[in-house]
Amino acid sequence: MKKIDYLTRILNARVYDVAIESPLELAPGLSRRTGNSVLLKREDLQPVFSFKLRGAYNKMAGLPRQRLRRGVIAASAGNHAQGVALAAQRLGCKAVIVMPVTTPRIKVDAVAARGAKVVLHGDSYDEAYVCARRLGRERRLVFVHPYDDPAVIAGQGTVGMEILRQHTWPIDAIFVAVGGGGLISGIAAYVKRLRPAVRIIGVEPVDADAMARSLKAGRRVRLDHVGIFADGVAVKQVGKLTFELCRELVDEMVLVDTDEICAAIKDVFEDTRVVLEPAGALAIAGAKAWVERTGARGKTLVAVACGANTNFDRLRFIAEQAELGEHREAILAVTIPERPGSFRKFCATLGARNITEFNYRIADSRDAHIFVGIEIANRDETGRIVRNLERHGLKTLDLSDNEMAKLHVRHMVGGRAPWSGDARATRRANELLYRFEFPERPGALMRFLSNMRGDWNISLFHYRNQGADYGRVLVGIQVPPQEMGEFRRFLARLGYPCTQETRNPAYRLFLG
Repeated sequence: MKKIDYLTRILNARVYDVAIESPLELAPGLSRRTGNSVLLKREDLQPVFSFKLRGAYNKMAGLPRQRLRRGVIAASAGNHAQGVALAAQRLGCKAVIVMPVTTPRIKVDAVAARGAKVVLHGDSYDEAYVCARRLGRERRLVFVHPYDDPAVIAGQGTVGMEILRQHTWPIDAIFVAVGGGGLISGIAAYVKRLRPAVRIIGVEPVDADAMARSLKAGRRVRLDHVGIFADGVAVKQVGKLTFELCRELVDEMVLVDTDEICAAIKDVFEDTRVVLEPAGALAIAGAKAWVERTGARGKTLVAVACGANTNFDRLRFIAEQAELGEHREAILAVTIPERPGSFRKFCATLGARNITEFNYRIADSRDAHIFVGIEIANRDETGRIVRNLERHGLKTLDLSDNEMAKLHVRHMVGGRAPWSGDARATRRANELLYRFEFPERPGALMRFLSNMRGDWNISLFHYRNQGADYGRVLVGIQVPPQEMGEFRRFLARLGYPCTQETRNPAYRLFLG
């Protein structure tokens, strides 16, 4: 088989009818925190907010006019689809795009807005691909592959060409997100010809690591399942061409998890005020993981920020997971005695730390189980907190790496307080439910507890830091009827805005 001259193809690629030469920018915050010069290749600034238009347009612009006139078809999780749709719009041909049903709505709408016909099929790219191939044969449409095509690879390779042109000083490593492998293949094909000493490092999610497994096995491996959080790289099997190029030119692969991806999204936002999509932040997450693993300092690292098409409703999840990915939040399960004053002792033991989340509901037992989030500086601090709580007789379990706890249990802690014949049931009958606004600063909770009578039992507590000036807190307190006057004076002394919710139907149905 004749060897493809990718250098010539990249130099002659037709991409700038639709693409911009995206900037290569220093990320000052990331550089400072990692001790290296981190440069971001801003492909998120392309007209479709992704690099994918480069390869799609280069492929389509090179088609014979009669084939282009019949129209094109593609399978994509979104970004390639937008590239094909824009190229078809510019070249005046029709386009059909088959997208997985899991594709974020923002990407589906963007493709349709450019005049392409969208067909939703399957839960992954691979299922959409099979459907697109079948429709292409039936309708005699030209299939535009998202990665395994020399023209597409050459189009993506112009990213590497720009990096070397924009930064003429030495580069130690370039980090690239890997799905099917088109982007990293194109970049590597160009960079390794001109500057072979530059390390090309691919980055994949731990649950979509088809390239890493394939390179390790020496053959293309097909995954049974792929995670879809980073939907832009959710590919079960890499391409034939891209695998061969990566086997020859890629120096190593780095795997990152969801928390690390979310932390990278936050890092880029803090430096640029742009929110990348999960796949778009993969290279940044990989660069951070590589620096942590190798201890690299004083290096020049380029990370390709390859896309910014994310759904707005994902932002809450990303924000919560980012703290865990940066090791800025510890998630603990703490067991305390079920009696008045235990909650205050627990908070006093923690000291003046910022509580990010607190979930608790009284139970019919001698012990109470608390789910608590605590702001920390690093992982070592979590260990110190756990040892301190244990020294004070409070059994503590670190859940910071427990996926089920982080994704599900934190939202399900609670339930109804049980009815029984003991003293706790009597206190339960006197439960009052209040919504408070606590000042969002350390010490606000301790002020609340210190002003409250020690024999009033806290039977329910829920709080989650949402980034506002005030924390919204739901508290259940068991107060005997004859002490209601004193309770009202306590609220007045406290001065925190509050609303009684004891008669709220949601409380009666689910918590009362």
